[in-house]
This record gives sequence, structure tokens and C-alpha cells, in this order.
Amino acid sequence: MAGFIDAVAGGGGLITLPALLAAGLPPHLALGTNKFQSMFGTSCALINFARKGKVIWKVAALGVPFALVGSALGARLVLFLDPSLVAKIIIGFLPPLVIVVLFSRSILRHHPLARMKKFNFWVLTPLACLLIGTYDGFLGPGTGTFLILALVFFTHLNLIGASATAKTFNLASNVGAFAMFVISGAVYFPYAIAMAGFNIAGNIVGSHFAIKRGDHFIQKILIVSLSLLFAYLIWKYF
Repeated sequence: MAGFIDAVAGGGGLITLPALLAAGLPPHLALGTNKFQSMFGTSCALINFARKGKVIWKVAALGVPFALVGSALGARLVLFLDPSLVAKIIIGFLPPLVIVVLFSRSILRHHPLARMKKFNFWVLTPLACLLIGTYDGFLGPGTGTFLILALVFFTHLNLIGASATAKTFNLASNVGAFAMFVISGAVYFPYAIAMAGFNIAGNIVGSHFAIKRGDHFIQKILIVSLSLLFAYLIWKYF
């Protein structure tokens, strides 16, 4: 379901991470397991974008190292925190993340394109990748949306170019965070491997569905699903 939603409207991590917590995994283990499966969905999307020549490799080459380092730092930080505190941080972040994901497309549609400035390219883009990468390692859901917003506003790429290029940063941050989690033994592979397979299937089906139905229908599904998970997690941890 998360792969399906991610392919059409974005925000698949808003489903998988709360679902892993609801399934009974401790927060650190849920974060590491989620990183493993999300790597595969992001890889599928990136391959499709690269085949169509939509990735702006000059921007990608600059930002990928910063996203990689940032995510490793974020994952390292979250591993030092108390698991119950991490769970409450996740729950607290979910409502504003949903709002950002749901309204990001309308925000971007009204943003005028302009010429990329050297300062934005050499300073703001790497800084955004570092900070968002750190957030991805620490928490994760909504990272793709934040990266797209940053690219559109800082590098003035069009939406398809920003979406494609953001996948390179997203994959790098997934890999960096996953490395930290797996070193610490915070990945539950029976769930992670099964989730990766279904995430790929969801992305494939979702990309075809997007052509016919668009993202508004999926956003309604996302709201209903997340509301149920959110209510359960509040009951469980508070």
C-alpha cells in the first residue's frame, strides 16, 4: 500500500513506519527496517527517471555526499535516544508531515521558475541535502517531499526534474542511515525483506494507476489509513 501511495502521491513512509510500530517492533528496529524496504522503492523510481533522462546529474553529484553523511549522523543520533522517547517524537511529527505532503504539490505549482544562482547551487543545495539527510536518518517520512521542495526553491528545477533528482539524494540518505542501523543490529530482516518485495510491487502498480486516476484519490486513502494508525499509536504510547 505504501509503495502504491508513494508512486502516485508520495508519503509512503507515513504508512510504513507507523505500521511497523503498530505491529509491535521497538522504535529503533522499526526505523532500521523501514530504511531497508524504502531503499528498494526509491531505487525503482530512480531507475525509471534515469531511463527517461529526467535526472539532473550535475545537481545530484553535488548533493549526494551531503545527504549520505547527514543520514548517517541522524541515524547515529536516534540510536542514542530512549526508544519510548523516539516513539513519541515519531507520533508528534506525523500530523505536520501529512500537511506538508498533502499540500506540497499545490505550493510548487504556484512557484515561478527562475535561473539557478551560484550561491543556491554551491551553498544552499548541499546544506539542504545535509539537513534533510539528517532528518531522514533520524526519522524519515516525508523526506522525498522535503527534497523536492528544496530543489524547486533553491535550484529552480521544474517539478519533474526536481522529483527525479531528489530520488538520488533520497537513495543516498536511505543507504547511509541503513548502514548505521544494520551495524547496530536495528533491522528486522524477516519484515524488511518481505516489505521490500511488496513495496516494489506497489510502486509498479501505483505508477500505472497514477496515469488513470491521479493523486487526489490516493491522498484520501492516505488520510484514512494514517488516521487509523495515528489513533492506535497514541493509545499505545500515551
